[in-house]
Amino acid sequence: MVHLAARVHVMRDTARDPLREFREVNTEGTARLAEQAAEAGVRRFVYLSTIKVNGEYTEEKPFDEHGSAHPGDAYAVSKWEAEQRLQEIGSRTGLEIVIVRPPLVYGPGVKGNLLKMLRWIDGGWPLPFANVANRRSLVSLSNLGDFVVRCIDDPRAAGETFLIADGEDVTTAELVCGLAAGMRRRPRLVPVPRSLLHHALRLSGREGLWQRLYGSLQIDSSKARILLDWQPPQRVDRALEDVGAWYVDHARAGVA
Repeated sequence: MVHLAARVHVMRDTARDPLREFREVNTEGTARLAEQAAEAGVRRFVYLSTIKVNGEYTEEKPFDEHGSAHPGDAYAVSKWEAEQRLQEIGSRTGLEIVIVRPPLVYGPGVKGNLLKMLRWIDGGWPLPFANVANRRSLVSLSNLGDFVVRCIDDPRAAGETFLIADGEDVTTAELVCGLAAGMRRRPRLVPVPRSLLHHALRLSGREGLWQRLYGSLQIDSSKARILLDWQPPQRVDRALEDVGAWYVDHARAGVA
């Protein structure tokens, strides 16, 4: 069994107690499903968690499976608590638990900030990322799907937690260029002082956007490659181009 359903990021959450809402779906809902799976005789439960369990950003070294958990928001807390509940259920019932923590997942049909970036590129807006020297780990939908399939049957995956990524980290500027290549557009990247942008975003109450666009979040996914002999089938440049091409096709149809 593969469990992906979750209450995900709510940009303007109107819930009186957001953590309670996240826990009800992501923690308690996951635990109830796992209990039912064990009772039904399901052998393995593959759980899609999030790299946000490890933290929001990296500084000196990438995240790996040996690092401690540092969930920074209600969503991440609920996913971390779900992982712990699953481990307890697995120990008690014999249900094989496999936990997968991906970073930003991208592919045709992408939503959120990546869709906004596609629109910025398509609109010819000047983008202040020319001198950004961050490094971001991503995982394409194709690569994530391929890895999850490996986790379903490979006996070596039982009881393990994996941090998964494409294996080719990119800067924000490289991300923009990859998307633009698929759109057949030339991105307008301009150099802007980091301190100026940070100050502007902080004043506008968008500190989180600063971290996503200018901060680093790197993942060491070598465990997946070594333990499961897994290699991502799709290159990052091709995956980004596919997203850009999808956007052009759907934008022309008026549905993106």
